[in-house]
Parts: sequence; C-alpha cells; structure tokens
Amino acid sequence: MNILQVIPQLDAGGAERTTLEVAEAIVAAGGRALVASQGGRLEGELKAVGGELFRLPMATKNPLVAWQNVSALEKIIRAENVAIVHARSRAPALSAKAACNRTGAHYVTTYHGTYNARSGLKRWYNSFMARGELVIANSTFIRDHVLSEHRIDEAKIRVIPRGVDLARFDEDAIDPDRVQALAEAWGIDGADPVVLMPGRLTGWKGQREVLRAYGQLHRAGAALPVLVLAGDAQGRDAYVAELEAIIAEYELNDGVKLVGHCSDMPAALMLSRLVLTPSIEPEAFGRTAAEAGAMGKLVIAADHGGAREVIIQADTGWRVKPGDVDELAATIEQALNLDETSYSGMSDRARMHVRQSFSTEQLQASTLRVYEEVLNSAK
Repeated sequence: MNILQVIPQLDAGGAERTTLEVAEAIVAAGGRALVASQGGRLEGELKAVGGELFRLPMATKNPLVAWQNVSALEKIIRAENVAIVHARSRAPALSAKAACNRTGAHYVTTYHGTYNARSGLKRWYNSFMARGELVIANSTFIRDHVLSEHRIDEAKIRVIPRGVDLARFDEDAIDPDRVQALAEAWGIDGADPVVLMPGRLTGWKGQREVLRAYGQLHRAGAALPVLVLAGDAQGRDAYVAELEAIIAEYELNDGVKLVGHCSDMPAALMLSRLVLTPSIEPEAFGRTAAEAGAMGKLVIAADHGGAREVIIQADTGWRVKPGDVDELAATIEQALNLDETSYSGMSDRARMHVRQSFSTEQLQASTLRVYEEVLNSAK
C-alpha cells in the first residue's frame, strides 16, 4: 500500500502533524508513506518515521505552477506505484485531483478547516477538498460544515478527530530538565506556573483579546501568573507591534512573554497552570486544547467549532463567547482562583476525556480503515 499525501509545507500545524502521524501508521502497516510538499521544519520527523519527501512547490497559488505540479505528481504516482493520493489542503488538491484523473489513482481528502467562501469562485476552489472518494472531516463540526457548503452525499464523509500523542503528552514521561531548560530560555521562574497561550501570532487566534482580559485583571489588582504567548509570528511584524502596544497600554510589562515558536510543547504545558485557546474564528478541531487536556491542564477555549467537542463546559474546562473580553477575564479569574480539590477533579476528567476520545492511535487506525475502504471499492 503506497500512499502519497500532499500538503503545502511541513512546518508546525495540525494538518502537518497529522501527515506525520499517518505516515508512521502507513509504514507500520508495511506500506510506503510518500509526501509531496515544499518541506519545512518537520522534514526530519517525517524521515524518522519512515516517510519519504518529494519536494514540490505544493503551496503555490500560481495557476501555471499548479498545472506543472499535475505532471510532477503524475510521474510520482506512476513511478512509485501509488494507490491513493490523500490531499490535505486546497492549494495542492487541484493538482492532486487532476493527477488522479490521469492515472486512475484513488483520491481521498481531509477537510482540515472551514475554508470560508465569499464568492462562487472561492467555493469552487474549496470544493476540491470535498471531491474525494471519501472525505475525512476532523470533527463533527467540520462534517456539518462540509454538508452545508457542498452538495455531497453524507455517506462519503468519515469523521476522524485529530489525535493526541498520549505517550508524548504524558506528565510522567517529561524529564524535569526539559521543563527547567524551557523556563530558563523564556526567562521565567520554573517554580511558578504560568498561563500559556500557544498558537501562531495571528489576529484570529485571539491574542489581542487575551492581553486585554489580562490587562483588565491587572488593573483590578489581581495577582496574576506570567502570561506566555508561544507562537511564531510568521512575519506579521505589524501584529506583533500591536500586541506590544496593548501590553504597554495595560502596563503588563514583564508579566507577558512573547517567546516565539515552541518546539517542546509538552514541557511548555508542564509549566502551565492554565491554557488559553480563545480563537475568534472557529477551530476545526482544537488540537492544542486536546493536548493540554491529555496532560490534565485546564483550558479556556472559545465556544464554537471543534472546541465544543474537546471541552466539556465547566467539567473539563471552560468555553467563552468568542471575542468577549469581559467574559474571558472573568473566566480566567475563576480558573486561577479554583481550589486544589476542584482543580484536581477537573484535571482528572479532562485527562480521561481526551485519552478516551482523541488519541493518535485512534486517528491512525481510522485513517488506515478509510484507505482499505477506498481500495476495496469500485471507482
């Protein structure tokens, strides 16, 4: 079973991480895990799990380059005897679908986001993610979105939630030296838990609202842990300057750390008392919240999208109205003032919920079943 996954890049992100996890499962099942991508910081991890990278400009939106990618993918499919092409993003999906049409390879997609359409052309562009023989939705929320956006048979959709590597996100498996090294790199006291907001620095993730909520609490005299914003700005210098201006406005100063990309998220979570994922736009799944839950960390997420499946309100964490700074501030204060018995109970329930519902092993097994289903079906 030779499977070719196509994805624009191999940098940090849920789709990229899932690509590696599925590659690992394909190899473990005796197949070859091929990936067509521009590559990125996760290339080494792909190689480590036995995956093979074919470097192509799959992130392009240039029609000419996309058309050239069709021929390049066709050559790979024929030369490597590829049975299934699995598209994980819109940019390469057009090329992948055309290459499958030429070669007769099976075509599967994973619908990783909402892909909002503001025009007929954009909806057509998005539709290539719904043209798989089977379409994987990474949450029930995304399944419903696909059905509302595209005229496809519900029987073609398989819901497979993103997975959490339970061995990696396990408190007992994390060397304290890793945690201490990260604390020193961030310039904080590792003995004092922090409030962590992971995620790339972009407006829809909600960093502005988090800073304003924290600023409100600071002005009210609350004793607050250090707030760490851990994420790559990806060149958004103007947005970083905006965040720094909010920090200065509320005189948060050293109470907030912008630490850039974090390559050791389990260690970061070990440092955390509370994790924030209050996105303004709905997340397809909410992997960060699930990873935090696997380690028994309590999460405040926005009350929309896949977070509704990951966070059980006031039982394993909290959900707040998207963009509501006042509600976010009040919930942060509530969470930080939770007594240890209540915190421990919620922590245990969060850990159990994630481990029962959102493991990497479940994602891998379910994806392999989709591949088998496609291979055994008539095109």
